Amino acid sequence: MVVAFGAEVLAKKMLHSIRHYQGDRIRSIIIERGLLRPIDVLLVGATGTGKSSTLNAIFGDAVCKVGDGVDPQTQDVSDYLVHDYLRIHDSAGLGDGVAADTRHAQNITEALLRRVGGDKDFKNNGFMDLVLVILDGGSRDLGTVFRLLEQVVLKTISADRVIVAINQADMARKGHHWNFSQCCPDYELEKFLSEKADSVQRRIKESTGLEIKKPVCYSARYHWNLARLVDHIIAHIPRSRRTMA
Repeated sequence: MVVAFGAEVLAKKMLHSIRHYQGDRIRSIIIERGLLRPIDVLLVGATGTGKSSTLNAIFGDAVCKVGDGVDPQTQDVSDYLVHDYLRIHDSAGLGDGVAADTRHAQNITEALLRRVGGDKDFKNNGFMDLVLVILDGGSRDLGTVFRLLEQVVLKTISADRVIVAINQADMARKGHHWNFSQCCPDYELEKFLSEKADSVQRRIKESTGLEIKKPVCYSARYHWNLARLVDHIIAHIPRSRRTMA
């Protein structure tokens, strides 16, 4: 399906504004709260959820290499310095088999427990600040990621530092009720996405006993709701440095 030219131009202009906004806003928050820079965010999700596409859509086309096939482009944990105040750690996609998922879960645990940064004596290095979990809006099978949240992520980092977002909103109902000319959902699909976000929030509370903020639904492919996703991430920037008990 071809995106209308006018909508595509508008999306590019909006993204340019978003990138400048998020950089300035993150910088001011870090300075105001006396946080270590850059803010370190671990990206987690199943293969095919569009983790790398999300980073490319928000921060620029050269941030991550995007996979065209079934093989994940990100192996283990790869670091990407977006700018002086934000660093993304992209983990390998889940759902590639029991052995691979076990290894990926161990890598995620280690990433959350170790200090990150380039200072050899660690005096200026902090721990991972946030975890951004990307779900597939077009899939009903979210068991792998929910198990990771329950068994690994939420046992290692507090719930207020966990962000959940739902990508591929355009495929939430197999492409139905998506307005391709305007690059956005119609009323029926938007209502469905809101209910899906409520369901994810409720399911996490039931399985872990911990409450996260309601996930944001978006489409990296069509650049829909990216500004809200950026606001959601910025709203989770902690008020203090993360420490280990």
